[in-house]
Amino acid sequence: ARINNVLRRFGSGWSLFFEATRVPSAPYAESRFPDAASWLVDQERKWDLDAEGAHFESRYHLTFLYLPPEDRTNRSEGLLYESSDKTKKRVDYRDHLKSFIAETDRAIDLLANILPEGRALDDSETLTFLHQTISTNHHTVTVPENPAYLDAILPDTPFLGGMEPMLGNKHLRLLTILGFPNATVPGLLDELNDLGFDYRWVTRWISLDKPLASKQLTTLRRQWFAKRKSITAILREVMFNQETALVDSDADNKALDADEALQELGSDDVAFGHVTTTLVVSHENARDADNRLRAVERIINGRGFVTIHETLNAVDAWLGTVPGNPYANVRQPIIHTLNLTHMMPVSAVWAGPDRNDHLDDAALITAKTRGATPFRFDLHVGDVGHSLIVGPTGAGKSVLLALIALQFRRYGNAQIFVFDKGRSARAALLAMGGTAFDLALDGGLAFQPLAQIDKGSEQAFALTWLTSLLANEGVTVDPPVKDALWTAIKSLASAPKPERTLTGLSLLLQSNRLRQAIQPYTLEGPFGRMLDAARDDLSVSDVQHFEMEELMHHRQLVLPVLTFLFHRLEARFDGRPTLLILDEAWLFLDDPLFAARIREWLKT
Repeated sequence: ARINNVLRRFGSGWSLFFEATRVPSAPYAESRFPDAASWLVDQERKWDLDAEGAHFESRYHLTFLYLPPEDRTNRSEGLLYESSDKTKKRVDYRDHLKSFIAETDRAIDLLANILPEGRALDDSETLTFLHQTISTNHHTVTVPENPAYLDAILPDTPFLGGMEPMLGNKHLRLLTILGFPNATVPGLLDELNDLGFDYRWVTRWISLDKPLASKQLTTLRRQWFAKRKSITAILREVMFNQETALVDSDADNKALDADEALQELGSDDVAFGHVTTTLVVSHENARDADNRLRAVERIINGRGFVTIHETLNAVDAWLGTVPGNPYANVRQPIIHTLNLTHMMPVSAVWAGPDRNDHLDDAALITAKTRGATPFRFDLHVGDVGHSLIVGPTGAGKSVLLALIALQFRRYGNAQIFVFDKGRSARAALLAMGGTAFDLALDGGLAFQPLAQIDKGSEQAFALTWLTSLLANEGVTVDPPVKDALWTAIKSLASAPKPERTLTGLSLLLQSNRLRQAIQPYTLEGPFGRMLDAARDDLSVSDVQHFEMEELMHHRQLVLPVLTFLFHRLEARFDGRPTLLILDEAWLFLDDPLFAARIREWLKT
């Protein structure tokens, strides 16, 4: 409906060319991987995609064409009003150009809300697009320094006419739609976007002003109404003064359709015009070109259309697909803009971005989607790379996370941190030369969270970490509690590094209530083996795996351990390409402290 709102604004003299071009996809991107495992996975994916054959993507262009009215029409309009400016009575192309730019700018602004990725082409892109419609040599065409006519810039391929025309060394086959189904729905011909060969699908719309459209529809209504009864039946009615009971139902229905169309036109809901839809397929081999034509014909005819394989009219049909030609191959069916929006190419399978612009490298993963279209998967939208993967149990979420980690190694100097559950990514990360830590009480890993509190920034973290630990034990953290913790931290900071432990901190606390709250995390409690070490065993590598399944069985331990690990990892966020994967992320979101930390990361 919103596209219809744009199209119905155009009147007589305007023609719109909607073109969908199926073009070969770029080759699989080559990247340098620092380890054999990630390189081998990427090579196997490349071999699998290559074995499936060629892949294609769709490109879309909309061309506006305006034919100014004849000079005598302008002179007739000048007789209807007076102007003090005598020059206004002369026809000036600059006035038409100004009006054309204003109207197209208005249409582009309206379409920008519907098709946000659409944009206006610059001069070089416009020449390149026009060149590709009449040439088999696809390359960039630059704007000449000195102005020149288009026929001196664009043509570089001979065109051979006839019933089976050729463009260069390629045989052309053209299919034009003649008849339409009784009803249309949006995306009626979207299946054409799944074809595994190149083509040009051009829908040309020649718009009509409301008076001209009303005149044509009135003529159609009168013609069909007259066909309801034969001459014999009319004579019998006149002679015997008796109305004929039987009429031509088909003609009667078509007359009613024309009357309904006039009502829609009168309400300004739609505009009417002539539409010509032609598909052009080509190949160096004539038989292959015929096979491609049959594949296109099966799809279109299967949607209820009636098509014709252009032979005698092939040259005229091809000229009608060239943007800027509103005269060739004009088909008579008059349809309204809502039907047009259902048939014209405005949607397709998204193939993803060609490159990761933020990291200035190839897209993360190249895969295959519907039909012969590739899909380039990337985490980044601009400079933001936050992603969420959801799905039912067993759908392959963890497998996808492992693949993302393997493919992320294509980016130079990348680092990967995975918080896993169930060791689903452990094998992949170890194969990449990473290290794995089992976050369990008997995993042999011990931390010293207060080791660096001689630094000012670490003292602030220690205070936050300890207050969360106390809150986890049910202690109300009020200003006196914070003051007691801060005093103990400042005193402990001057102690030798091996003595900066939770046990050492508890000895400096005067409050028995605070000492009892910290006691479970010291060597005297059940969790001291992990959090009350005299040295820190944590050495984070560029590829790091943390297994959390056993840790999740001890809810009291989850918060202090993961908060400390996240703090250590934040020190590694130094601008390098960094991938942080949280498997079973709902466990993190379930905790208010983690939810706040993740919210902060999402904002930055």
